[in-house]
Amino acid sequence: QDNRISIWSAGDLGNAGFNGEYHGEPHLLCDIQHNGDVMDMQFLDQERIVVASSTGTVTIFRHHQNNQTLSANHRWEKAHYHVDQDTSCGGAACTGVVCSNPEIVTVGEDGRINLFRADQKDAVRTIDNADSSTLHAVTFLRTTEILTVNSIGQLKIWDLRQQRNEPSQIFSLAGDRVPLHCVDRHPNQQHIVATGGQDGMLSIWDIRQGTMPVSLLNAHEAEMWEVHFHPSDPDHLFTCSEDGSLWHWDTSTNVSEKPSFLHQGGRSTAYLSHSTINQSVVSAWLSNDPTKDRMEITNLIPNQTLSVNSLDVLGPCLVYGTDAEAIYVNRQLFA
Repeated sequence: QDNRISIWSAGDLGNAGFNGEYHGEPHLLCDIQHNGDVMDMQFLDQERIVVASSTGTVTIFRHHQNNQTLSANHRWEKAHYHVDQDTSCGGAACTGVVCSNPEIVTVGEDGRINLFRADQKDAVRTIDNADSSTLHAVTFLRTTEILTVNSIGQLKIWDLRQQRNEPSQIFSLAGDRVPLHCVDRHPNQQHIVATGGQDGMLSIWDIRQGTMPVSLLNAHEAEMWEVHFHPSDPDHLFTCSEDGSLWHWDTSTNVSEKPSFLHQGGRSTAYLSHSTINQSVVSAWLSNDPTKDRMEITNLIPNQTLSVNSLDVLGPCLVYGTDAEAIYVNRQLFA
């Protein structure tokens, strides 16, 4: 009922011992009250955090590092709403937010897409009936294009330069209309996109061809809540699920050369299949030779039972949050 946004210090890496173990304790630097559930949040820059609320409001909080306080810097009240913005109970959950400073894109349960600028009071652009179903997540494809995923298994591309309110492309999972919950695009090869949804499957899409995923990979036993390519090493991908697992997918090496004791739980090897035109620069994610390109999958938290709701990854660091009301930091991802 009573929610807060908190800034933590996970300490200084300089404190690591000889064997790379980390000794400092994480501590709470500051926090601030937040109305509604926190549905999503992202840093806009070093100091500002954009937060999506279940009330439909989008808030920018500023972290003042000199005196370690948080303050509400700007607020778009009921950026998402079901009936009209003015009714007291009309708010619709803002389900996703993505930032490319100064631009902020939000999506919501109302099927609406908003484009905000951090320094402007009103939305730069709103696509009111972007979707007839709930939009669950959004990410940038490039500076003027965004990707959204919805509750009927569709992936859509929107060109924000176009004034028309239709997507420029629609992709969909065949047949089942399984809700998609999360989306991320490959940091270097922008045509490669990963999504995950209610059935726990990992879908890899090549948006240059076809309207269906190039690969469907058996993954989790329950909803997949988050998918992330490693930002600087995108042969590595991370997914987390309601089933309490967090998987590290590694396409960087030929698995057959590695000893198989590395697999802890989960299906140890997955095969990808798809024919791709230019094999010399093709990513392993789109590979068509299953004997040559296998994938190593490791469950990073094998005995966890409670849902893993969120994750993020940077360098050797992985951070994730679970229903155990705990935040975990793994600093030795590639050790």
